[in-house]
Amino acid sequence: MSAPPTYPDEKQEPVLNHVDGPDSDGEATSFTALIAQDHQHEIKLRTMSWQKAAWLLAGDQVCLAIMAQTWSLSVLGWVPGIISMVLAGILFWITSITMHKYIMKNPQIMDICDFGYYVFGKSRIAYEFSGFMLLANNILLIGFHVLTGAKVLNTLSDHSLCTVIFSVIATLMGTVMSLPRTLNHVSFMSIFSAACMGIAILLFLVFAGIEKAPLYGYNGDYPTDGLVRTYAFPLPGTIWVACMNAVLNITFLWVPQILFPTFIAEMERPQDFPKSLAVLTVISAFLFIVPPAIGFRYLGQYSTAPAFGSLGVVAYKKASFAFVIVPTLVIGVIYANVSAKFVYFRIMGKSRHAHSNTVIGWGVWAAVMAGIWAIAFVFSEVVPSMGDFLSLLSAAFDSFFGFIYFAVAYWQLYKGKLFAGVGRSVMTVIYVFIMICGLFMLGPGFYAAVKAIIADYSGGTRPAFSCANLAI
Repeated sequence: MSAPPTYPDEKQEPVLNHVDGPDSDGEATSFTALIAQDHQHEIKLRTMSWQKAAWLLAGDQVCLAIMAQTWSLSVLGWVPGIISMVLAGILFWITSITMHKYIMKNPQIMDICDFGYYVFGKSRIAYEFSGFMLLANNILLIGFHVLTGAKVLNTLSDHSLCTVIFSVIATLMGTVMSLPRTLNHVSFMSIFSAACMGIAILLFLVFAGIEKAPLYGYNGDYPTDGLVRTYAFPLPGTIWVACMNAVLNITFLWVPQILFPTFIAEMERPQDFPKSLAVLTVISAFLFIVPPAIGFRYLGQYSTAPAFGSLGVVAYKKASFAFVIVPTLVIGVIYANVSAKFVYFRIMGKSRHAHSNTVIGWGVWAAVMAGIWAIAFVFSEVVPSMGDFLSLLSAAFDSFFGFIYFAVAYWQLYKGKLFAGVGRSVMTVIYVFIMICGLFMLGPGFYAAVKAIIADYSGGTRPAFSCANLAI
């Protein structure tokens, strides 16, 4: 096992994790040189076309969280809800393009940890902090997908087995599917993932439209809370914590940038990433707004998260929710791949095993991947409410990886000319707003998420490693 990455003094270029060093003149290595070096390895990472990167992005983003947006609309109402969705999409595009520009100037960046290192002035603390945040965020998200897999299996089988067994099944399936080492191979799975989630959404919309009434909502069975209705603004009595969690739910869906540096690093032409991003943005703009809006129209105040739970006919619920098992596992695979690479290259360094088909190389990779899924399984069993913990993730992690990091990156790119012209001045003002959004999520947003979790605990929670039925 090689030693952890070294950090030379500040007069030298850093030697980070699996990042290739500078050339003899001290200039940053070009993408051409990095790709040429990678293609000399037995296992080549930098092989994705922009089309495959677009599939990978779609596979990651077309997910179950879309079906929680109907609930967000039911809390916020049409006006604040749609404004939040559109604004989140605009900020997503702007920050993602800034990330890409920054990486184009620093080709040696291989993941969000390297990105944080350079953005914050080659800070070792920033690197280690980013690494911790990367693993914490991704492993908790994988745990959420393990729990979701157990919910799907519970729902389809009418709770034929203990829920822990279903979680074990989902964990084992995810571990096996995660064995491919390149995102180029994972992108192939993403095609089927996005397609299955699309079918699930379409079936949900059809069933929500043709059924007579929803089954239930958080305020009781239909029609306990009256006939289905929609509204422009939050209903009277809606508390601030609920509204904040609804906004965090929307933000969580739109902020996957923690993965983007790794995606860019595995492209054969990283400069083509904006093409992939444009495809994702068009898909997301439609799927993140239109299906939730239609769902809110038919479910109204009876909307649940995910919205499948509100369907009134059990057969409808099973038919639509069944397709979610594929994206549940594949998205877990994507997050596991990015997480495992960070740990794997910390262990293997630049040894020949890191990029070769050796027994040691594959053995360490499999062990790291199994360890990540095992930890995620534990989290899936001990966390009482993954929904509220996703709000906590959004506040704690997305505040940095969706807003603050990119506001700092923008400042690094344009310092000294932040107000050079009308266009640059406008963008600078936008990035001041982006920084404020990040700090707001980290402050009041984090407080709201914690309050929701406290409320869960006070109302009784699911015991750890419980066999209780989690069917929706």
